[in-house]
Amino acid sequence: MRPRDKHEPHRVASTLELFFDLVFVVAVSLAAQTLHHLESEQHVAVGVGAYLMVFFAIWWAWMNFTWFATAFDNDDWLYRVTTIAQMAGVLVLAAGVEAAMVHSDFTAVTWGYVIMRLAMVSQWLRAAVNSPEYRRTALRYAAGITLVQAAWLLRLLLPEETGVISFVVLAVAEVCVPIWAEHRQVTPFHNHHIAERFGLFTLVVLGEGLLGSANAIIDSLKDTEHIVSLVALAVCSLLIVAAMWWLYFATPLHSRFGTLRQSLTLGYAHYVIFAAAAAMSAGIEVLVDFHGGETELSSVEAAATLTVPVAVFVLAVWLTAVRPAATAVANTIIPLAGVAIAASALLPSAEIWTAALLVAIVATLVATGRDGTNRSGVGDGSDADSTSASGAGSADTITKE
Repeated sequence: MRPRDKHEPHRVASTLELFFDLVFVVAVSLAAQTLHHLESEQHVAVGVGAYLMVFFAIWWAWMNFTWFATAFDNDDWLYRVTTIAQMAGVLVLAAGVEAAMVHSDFTAVTWGYVIMRLAMVSQWLRAAVNSPEYRRTALRYAAGITLVQAAWLLRLLLPEETGVISFVVLAVAEVCVPIWAEHRQVTPFHNHHIAERFGLFTLVVLGEGLLGSANAIIDSLKDTEHIVSLVALAVCSLLIVAAMWWLYFATPLHSRFGTLRQSLTLGYAHYVIFAAAAAMSAGIEVLVDFHGGETELSSVEAAATLTVPVAVFVLAVWLTAVRPAATAVANTIIPLAGVAIAASALLPSAEIWTAALLVAIVATLVATGRDGTNRSGVGDGSDADSTSASGAGSADTITKE
C-alpha cells in the first residue's frame, strides 16, 4: 500500500468508490425519509436535531474513506475486502436510523459507525507498514480513530439526557483527529480526485430531491382534488434541484484544495452542504403532505422545511466555492437571494418563490460568465496541476502489497 502520486494524470473515481457510494444512498435516503415523517408529524425541532446527529455519522465515515482512498487506494484484494466491510457497517447504521431519530436509540447507528471506523483503522495500519514516509501520520490516524470509537461505545452507557452533549464532544474529537494526524506531514491527496468525489456525493444527496419531485407527480395522479398544486410543486422541485446542481458545479473545486487548512475547511463545510441538500428532499415530501392535507403543519412551517435547507445550501456553496471566483455582482445577488429564499416561507406558494430565486441565481452566473459551462479539461486531470508529474504517478507504477 504505497502512496499514490498527487499529480497523477487522468485520476478519476474507481468503480469500487462508486460501489461504495451506493450504500450511502440507502443511509441518506432513510435519514431523509425519517426527517420527513418527523417534520410532518410536527416534531420539526426534534427531527432536525436527530437528523443532524445521524447525518454526521454518514458524512464523516464517507469523507474519511474518500480522504484515505485518494492517497493510498491500491485496489488489491485486501483493500477491496476491507472496503466492503465498511459498506456492511453503513448498512448496519442505515438499519438503525429510524430508531435513532424517532426513539433516540443510537445502538445500531453507533455499532454500524464503529464497524466502519475500525475497518478504516486497519487501512491506516496497512499504510503505516508499507509507506514509511507517512508512517507517523498513519499511526496517528489509527490511534486517534480507535480512541474515539471506544468513547462512542462508552457513550451508549450514559443517561439519555446527556446524549446531545456527549455527541457534540465526540463529534468535535472526530474532526480534530485529521488536524492532529496531518499536522506534521500531509498525506498526498489528489485535488481533482477529491473534487470529483465530493461532486459525486453531491449528486447522491440531490437525487433525493428528484425522488420528492416524482412523489409529487405520483400523488397528483391519485389526488385529483389537489392536482394543480401538486403538479406545480413537482415542477418547482425539479427547478430547485436543477438550480442547486448548477450552482454547486459552477466553479471547479479542485483549485480550492490547496493547503491542508483549505482542504479541511472545504471538506468540513460539505457537512453543511450535504446535510442541507438531503434535508431539502424531506422538505419537498412535507409540502406534498401539506398540499394533500396530510399534515397539520401551518403553511409557514411546512414551507420552511424546504426553504431553510435550500437557503443554507445556497449560502454554504456560495461562501466556500463560488465567492472567490465570482464577480462583485454575483457576490451581491447570490447571498441576498439565499436569504430571500429562507424568508419566502412567509409567502404563499413558497416553492414557486424558491424556484424563481434559484433561477435568478443561475441567470446571474450565466450572465457573468461563471456558470460552469464551456470549460475544457475540468475534472479530467488535464491541467497543469495534474500533468506536472510527467507521468511519474501513473496507475501502472503503483506497487500493490
